[in-house]
Amino acid sequence: MTYTCRSLLWLMLAAVPAWAASAFQEDLAFLQKHTEVIVLRSADGRAQVAVVPAWQGRVMTSTDGGAAGPSYGWINRTLIASRKLVPHMNPFGGEDRFWLGPEGGQFAIFFAQSDPFDRDHWQTPPALDTEPFDVVSRDAASVRFSRRFTLANWSGTRFDVGVERDIRLLPTAEVWRNLRVAQAPAGVTAVAFESVNRVTNRGTSAWTEQAGLLSIWILGMFEASPEMTVVIPIRDAGAAPRVNDDYFGKVPAARLTTDARTVFFRADGRYRSKIGVGPSRALPVMGSYDPRAGVLTIVQYTLPAGASRYVNSQWKRQEQPFAGDVINSYSDDGQMGSFYELESSSPAAALAPGRTQEHVHRTIHLRGPEAALDAVAKGLLGVGLERIRTALPRP
Repeated sequence: MTYTCRSLLWLMLAAVPAWAASAFQEDLAFLQKHTEVIVLRSADGRAQVAVVPAWQGRVMTSTDGGAAGPSYGWINRTLIASRKLVPHMNPFGGEDRFWLGPEGGQFAIFFAQSDPFDRDHWQTPPALDTEPFDVVSRDAASVRFSRRFTLANWSGTRFDVGVERDIRLLPTAEVWRNLRVAQAPAGVTAVAFESVNRVTNRGTSAWTEQAGLLSIWILGMFEASPEMTVVIPIRDAGAAPRVNDDYFGKVPAARLTTDARTVFFRADGRYRSKIGVGPSRALPVMGSYDPRAGVLTIVQYTLPAGASRYVNSQWKRQEQPFAGDVINSYSDDGQMGSFYELESSSPAAALAPGRTQEHVHRTIHLRGPEAALDAVAKGLLGVGLERIRTALPRP
């Protein structure tokens, strides 16, 4: 029987029912049935992170409450349990996965040379989808991976790429230092981890704008919920657009609103939509808040001062291939599952042979009294929980 791409995705990738919560130990046991899992643990065992080498050293999920605590990552149980691979992309899930950009355009690495920019021809490179990363070293709270592979872009340029990827569980004191809080507020539990991602030009020729460049692209997939709101603080940049919402057509006003300093985006897993923020507006932080679960998520990432050249991933030939976004957020519509994404990218990597570019992406989940989370949100995101809760119409 022949399926369209969309129907095949629906058959193979349909996930657990929308907003179904699970405990960390349940998700861990499920993953261990199907693949090797490396678990990073804090000394008291409350903060834990599950990492899968076979899926590019991917952080699949984490918890702040030990084995019985909530599991924060979205996991595509149906796809994983099928033990089958599907065309185009295998969205296993996970809170921190390693990709490279650009996705579309004349320098795309997701389209074969001269192919049309459509869904039938879109293909995630195996090195970013189905091939494992090698474990170099590990201890109780960290693991290092490496990989070397070759990619070709739509214009025919070849890249000999070396990757190193470190996953680290952050100790408690460092968590609160990153959040600019002197000490942990009473009643708040936290789990925080970061990926340190390095890409090296292992070839003999320089990577140039004329032939196309790569960028490090880190994507986190999280469980959606009916009132989940993504919050992106932005800079004042005059006439520069506050947000790019033209990836899959304009996002309805009920799902996206902005003011001079903040972008609010509905991430309920009910409507396929994506937004981005460019380098003139971006700040090195974004987040999300789920009032039903009482969970505030903060993402911090590397934003080099003065960097302006970011790859453009739109699916068309581009007049400005290095005028792309720094950060993105995506909400699925249930076709793949009930999840949303928080994503960050490095600048375009113009690397001479042997040179390396690094990008850090840090994820922090906080759970506890609203007053304590409110103070963190105001300090990091520039708005309190009441503003986040009321920025968009209630579902």
